[in-house]
Amino acid sequence: MEPWFTVEEIDAETWAISEYGHWEEPHCYLLAGSRRSLLIDAGLGLRPLRGIVRSLTALPVTAIPTHAHWDHIGGLAEFPDFYVHAAEAAWLQGAFPLPPEAVRRELARGGALPPGFAADDYAVFQGRPAGLLRGGEVLDLGGRRIQALHTPGHSPGHLCFWEAERGFLFTGDLVYAGELAAFFPTTDPAAYLASLEQTAALPVRRLLPGHHSLALEPVLLTQVRDAFRTLDAGGLLRRGSGVFSFGDWSVRL
Repeated sequence: MEPWFTVEEIDAETWAISEYGHWEEPHCYLLAGSRRSLLIDAGLGLRPLRGIVRSLTALPVTAIPTHAHWDHIGGLAEFPDFYVHAAEAAWLQGAFPLPPEAVRRELARGGALPPGFAADDYAVFQGRPAGLLRGGEVLDLGGRRIQALHTPGHSPGHLCFWEAERGFLFTGDLVYAGELAAFFPTTDPAAYLASLEQTAALPVRRLLPGHHSLALEPVLLTQVRDAFRTLDAGGLLRRGSGVFSFGDWSVRL
């Protein structure tokens, strides 16, 4: 087993593959059906991911990042059958919105990297997807149906993945316990609230976030939505208005 990754079983056909050694603590999720598997997000790309995935499933793997930020696309080179939302396809072909130096600073900010890996060697993944998503697609894995929801705000092509039968919502960077980011030039706080309204209406039984703790109660989704509503009502739901804390999570606007 690659020591950089931690694998946690969500159920018999679903695993979280996490990089707890890095300050971002990102998660990938592997979902197995009877015919194929889905990899949601592909991590930082600091260590090979494919071997971990292959230790869990022998099925063909389709990979889809929740969004095309560097910390969610790092391992996509190992999975040629990958898709991305159309709004962010250009980011994988030379138009990534952060310069390489800024990404490397973020990568090294927490100090913890795998032995022998130098932040100066890091390059944001670039590649051509097998296809583009726009939201609303239903992915049939064989006995499992996963719906891609377009949930912009954190990024223009952000996706959440909804599995109605299990009540699983894979939230990417829409909701997690930590500092939510809505301050980048490519973020849209109003769209973020609309995406929270959309997902909070779902009968979620398990929240599966893109970062940090996996022990989240579904009510967090409603709490984040309500906080965004309050900020909006006070005229504060706009970039540059500051950092607002709400217990174990906050939002930077």
